[in-house]
Amino acid sequence: MDTIYALSSGSPPAAIGIVRISGNAAGEALRNLSGSLPPPRIATLRTLRSSIGEVLDTALILWFPRPATATGEDLAELHCHGGRAVIAAVERELAALPGLRRAEPGEFTRRAFINGRMDLSETEGLADLLAAETELQRRSAQALSQGALSQQVDEWRERLLILSARVESVLDFGDEDDVSELPTSFGSEVEALRSEIEHWLARPRAEKLRQGVRVVLTGPPNSGKSTLFNALLEEAAAITSAEAGTTRDAIERSVSLGGVPIVLVDTAGLRGEGAGEIESIGIDRARDQIGRADVVLWLGEEGAGPPGSIEIETKTDIGENDRKVAPDVRVSALTSQGLDEVRELIMRVASSVLPKPGDVALNERQAGLLRDGASGLSNVSEHMDPLIVGEALRECRVAFDRLTGKSSTEDMLDALFGRFCIGK
Repeated sequence: MDTIYALSSGSPPAAIGIVRISGNAAGEALRNLSGSLPPPRIATLRTLRSSIGEVLDTALILWFPRPATATGEDLAELHCHGGRAVIAAVERELAALPGLRRAEPGEFTRRAFINGRMDLSETEGLADLLAAETELQRRSAQALSQGALSQQVDEWRERLLILSARVESVLDFGDEDDVSELPTSFGSEVEALRSEIEHWLARPRAEKLRQGVRVVLTGPPNSGKSTLFNALLEEAAAITSAEAGTTRDAIERSVSLGGVPIVLVDTAGLRGEGAGEIESIGIDRARDQIGRADVVLWLGEEGAGPPGSIEIETKTDIGENDRKVAPDVRVSALTSQGLDEVRELIMRVASSVLPKPGDVALNERQAGLLRDGASGLSNVSEHMDPLIVGEALRECRVAFDRLTGKSSTEDMLDALFGRFCIGK
């Protein structure tokens, strides 16, 4: 297998540029550039030189002999100055060495997976961690990347193996009195396992955490939706005007409120008459956005909004504005009155559809495989035929193996590792 290299730090120019090398020729590459190998896992200051003795840079170098490395292979790191010319010179020298080539996106992590340094669910967690933009996303991805789901699946798998062994005993020695049938407690043990899996399946999904909680502002024209939208964003993203029907289409912006990923959506004003052709299309799209919303802020007539929506009274700075009897919040986007209360309400509702801080959020692939496993176990207590039970337990183990990557397809792996940058 080729030895690979890549810049693993941010794009230059930067204070430091870290070049990683992984593979059988990593040690020889380090000798060629620095003269000799440093002590393992000790940062050592060396002068890096080209094949003709030209000084490339003064850098800290680290040597990690296999197998206890990030990739499971011999690994070296060059902590160089982060200028473009320095990095280019070092990479040019590495490319000229025999057996070395530039890494493909995600190839370092893929080798870590192939060499058993992490399983598939941990790899997915690492990908989510690199893409995390909010504190909630970071904590959930951290738990997944550190093996919280893998450890739970391994524990379930061990229990399955014990249950399967009992079934095999009945099948192999069914003619003997002491193993003629499954014990009466067998069904309850399987049901307990299925119940635990279902509990995990009831958790909020990673897709919601990744995409954000959808908060839709809606109401009649000129109710202050776009002004409130801009105030919550603290930027002028939507055009505001006294003219009815100014907003013709849905406008989306992502924002983090208290570490919670939110997608704010401003919509066209809802009205039954007087709308032109283009505005009518915007109204239809507004209704579609309401149907997809996790949270609806209703700025119209009290009680006329979608069920479960948050009642907002706007324009409280205008004396003649129609008042609501019991709104959830009274707001003036111009004076900032009530804006903090609106944010708190959004975060309170969002917390019910997002995972708790530090909890693992299953993605659709993981949830689908757990669902397959639980589905097979649901009929065990009804049949108790050793052949049927044994097959159900086997199918559940297969689902677990696919989840952790013990059994997987190349297409799926290609799609996953394609999410990583070249240096990871």
